[in-house]
Amino acid sequence: MTTPFDEENQPRRPGLFARLRSSFFTGIVVIAPVGLTIWLLWTVMGWIDGVVLPLVPTTVRPEQYIGINLRGVGLIIFLLFTIVVGWVAKGIIGRSLIGFAESLVDRMPVVRSIYSGIKQISETVFAQTERSFDKACLIQYPRRGIWAIGFVSTTAKGEVALRAETGGNLLSIFVPTTPNPTSGFLLFFPEEDVIPLDMTVEEAAKLVISAGLVYPNAKDPTQPTEPDTD
Repeated sequence: MTTPFDEENQPRRPGLFARLRSSFFTGIVVIAPVGLTIWLLWTVMGWIDGVVLPLVPTTVRPEQYIGINLRGVGLIIFLLFTIVVGWVAKGIIGRSLIGFAESLVDRMPVVRSIYSGIKQISETVFAQTERSFDKACLIQYPRRGIWAIGFVSTTAKGEVALRAETGGNLLSIFVPTTPNPTSGFLLFFPEEDVIPLDMTVEEAAKLVISAGLVYPNAKDPTQPTEPDTD
């Protein structure tokens, strides 16, 4: 037998509007990343087509033969052209031409500043794998007792290593900022003060971008330790 008091204590089921609203926001979470990614790629392809295709002779364009303006043709031409330029630049003739062109640019005051800045950014963004970060690590920064995630870039060399008052190796550590890990600080730490982490560089970057909300599943300290089955 139930009483009115028992009915009042029972939790109420959410109404139709609340369920629809919850489903709507769940759908937004699923659709938004996919939709924005597709839109961004589509927009970038259109922009590259608009820049590259006017430079291509009309007789070579595919729409002259199939009657359809295919988006992405300019991107493919740009990629092939870039690969050919990179292949030529690796050869002796290519390096000589680049050296000669850069010597001419160095004689132009304004152009020299613009070119050198863009070149440094390009070399940083499109660095080869041997220039990428080696490992993620923990360091005490900005003072003892406060820990920060860093990325080991390389062992310090040259004047930095010679003038630093340390008896061992000195490591170059990049400490990223949250939520933008592309900006940060370059610090030099003695090797014994750097604690390597098991998580990959990509997992550590996700942790930094999420402001500590997204931990690697296998390394999440908030999860119980899996029992040993051996």
